Amino acid sequence: MQFKRILLKLSGESLMGGKQYGIDETRLSEYAQQIREVAQKGVEIAVVIGGGNIFRGLSGTSKGFDRVKGDQMGMLATVINSLALSSSLTAVGQKNRVFTAVRMEPVGEFYSKWKAIESMEKGEIAIIAGGTGNPFFTTDTASALRGIEIEADAMFKGTRVDGVYTADPEKDTAATKYKTITFDEVYNRGLKVMDLTATTMCKENNLPIVVFDMDTYGNLKKVIEGEDIGTLVHL
Repeated sequence: MQFKRILLKLSGESLMGGKQYGIDETRLSEYAQQIREVAQKGVEIAVVIGGGNIFRGLSGTSKGFDRVKGDQMGMLATVINSLALSSSLTAVGQKNRVFTAVRMEPVGEFYSKWKAIESMEKGEIAIIAGGTGNPFFTTDTASALRGIEIEADAMFKGTRVDGVYTADPEKDTAATKYKTITFDEVYNRGLKVMDLTATTMCKENNLPIVVFDMDTYGNLKKVIEGEDIGTLVHL
C-alpha cells in the first residue's frame, strides 16, 4: 500500500515518556525526528495530538468540572502539545505549521481543509490542534474527521501498543495480535481501537487505520514502508 498523504494521530499520554505528567523532551524530539525522516521521503503528513498528558475533559467531569468547560480545557491541552511538537520539528529542520480548530491567532492559524492541504503540498507538516473545536468529541474523532477532510490515504495511530489485540496486552498475557481486522470485527468484538464515533467515521468514509507502536524509534518509517509491525483496520 503506497501512502502519499497520511494523518498521524499521536497520544498525549505517550508524550509523557517516563514522566508522570507533561512533556518528556526526549520523547518529543524522537517523534520530531521520526516525522522528519518520513517527510523527507515525500510523504505529506498532518498530525493530530491528544491532550491526556495535561488534561482530560472526561476525567475532569468526575472531579466537578462542567463537561463543556472540561472538554475546552482538553482542547487547549492539545494546542500546548502541538506547539511543543512544532518547536521540536523546527529544531530538527522540518518546516511545519500549526492550525487550530478554534480561532487563537497568533498561536496558530484558523484551520481549514484547503490551508492544511496547501501547507502539506509545500512540504510542511500540518499540525492540527484543538480537536474538532466542539465539546463531546475526542481527539480520536478529530483525527478521523481531519483525515477524511484532508483526503489522507490512511490514519496512522501511534500508541504504546504495537497493534490491535484480542484483549488488552498490558493486562492479559494471553492476548494475541491481529495483522489485519475489519471495522465490523472491531465493533462486534468490542475492541478498543478508537471510540465508536471515530471508528464509524473511518468506516463510512473508507479511511483505513494503521495501529502501531510509535514509542519505538524508527517504527513510523517502517510502518509507512509496509513492514509488518502494526495492525491494519480496514473495510
